[in-house]
Amino acid sequence: MSAPVETRDRYPHFLAIPTRWKDNDIYGHVNNVEYYSYFDTVICSYLIQSGGLDIHKGDVVGVAVETKCTYRRSVAFPDVIDAGLRVGKLGNSSVRYEIGLFRQGDAEIAAEGYFVHVFVTRGTQKPVPIPAGIRTALEKLVMA
Repeated sequence: MSAPVETRDRYPHFLAIPTRWKDNDIYGHVNNVEYYSYFDTVICSYLIQSGGLDIHKGDVVGVAVETKCTYRRSVAFPDVIDAGLRVGKLGNSSVRYEIGLFRQGDAEIAAEGYFVHVFVTRGTQKPVPIPAGIRTALEKLVMA
């Protein structure tokens, strides 16, 4: 039995990300590695804007420890990607983000995946509890 196909309504947060000419590969569609960049962009934008993450001077940062992407449909420049974001699991020092990429205006998902961050101190790289402001922002994205 195959997993159900994700829909837009299952993602509480979206960010529009324009594709760039350089994202396309020789086959005329966005190269697979670019999808991870879109994942990173929606996550970091949300953490900075909603959680107060200070990427330059903050003592605590999120480090990627695991990722996965399943490709469903091609996208190509000049498509705009609607990157949906939710939290699948929120732990003490880690979070599993779940991302759905949709072509702007399309109901069908183009790609889906996840990204796991462990929050660490910048200097020691040792895990620490997720900071309060970030945790509050992440709680808003937890799917019931």
